Amino acid sequence: MRATPILATALLAALLVGCGNEPAADKAAPAAPGNKQAAAPAPAAQPRSLDDIVAGSQRPVDEKARDRFRHPVETLDFFGLKPDMNVVEIWPGQGWYAAIIAPYVAAKGHYTAAIYPEGDGTGYQPKLNKALKDRIAANPELYGDVTYTTLGKDSYDIAPEASADMVLTFRNVHNWMAGGYADKVFAAMFKALKPGGVLGVVEHRGDPELPQDPTAQNGYVNQDYVIKLAEDAGFQVAGHTEVNANPLDTKDHPRGVWTLPPTYKLGDQDHEKYAQIGESDRMTLKFVKPATTGLASAESE
Repeated sequence: MRATPILATALLAALLVGCGNEPAADKAAPAAPGNKQAAAPAPAAQPRSLDDIVAGSQRPVDEKARDRFRHPVETLDFFGLKPDMNVVEIWPGQGWYAAIIAPYVAAKGHYTAAIYPEGDGTGYQPKLNKALKDRIAANPELYGDVTYTTLGKDSYDIAPEASADMVLTFRNVHNWMAGGYADKVFAAMFKALKPGGVLGVVEHRGDPELPQDPTAQNGYVNQDYVIKLAEDAGFQVAGHTEVNANPLDTKDHPRGVWTLPPTYKLGDQDHEKYAQIGESDRMTLKFVKPATTGLASAESE
């Protein structure tokens, strides 16, 4: 029996489907015989947004509870963090910020942790180093190829000279002041940055009406003092934000800044009072290493 035009059309369509007909753009052309054609490289993994990473399961509940005081997305956006940057974080501790920064730059950039010196292997600092390394080693696909360097009183090679796009430090300046080497740390951060690179600093902000204790025994540092440390090292102020400010912090607590959460140095004594205050009032400062001499400072934001 002869196929009608309609039936012939249907048979032709079925034959094409059976043969796996596909659009040419979606199907690679076969290599000619003997032609050793290289396979196309797999597309690079695309970095997730900071919001997605901050909400990720790699961050435990107790860390996420600090977000309302530390504002990680807003803080890192202010510093200008991008996924293709080579970033050095100074003294990341157990990795509160490392769990955000390292995954964000893992696909296209690089994360370096400038950790504590080991010393004799005792004390809290080596324990924090181990906690950070264990955390990262447990999820290498998330954190990428992390580099470890050391920063301490006798070690300032945090990264090769002029290799970093950004150096970040969170609540550490008072420790360097207590150790008597804050100026050397700022010099090391300046050296590690590329011209035009950014230094981001978050620190417990002291009372500007009081003179600065050069050893910062209460953990608070006057904002002008931090700015001077940075400018003496060669940095220029690029901006500041009040995103981590806390006007409830009176800065006159019996055990210094450690009276407040999350440390609660007084234990149960006045616990609710200090819980209501929250974490410390903090400066959030952005500095730049001049790309050329005579670069004008940017206005504060």
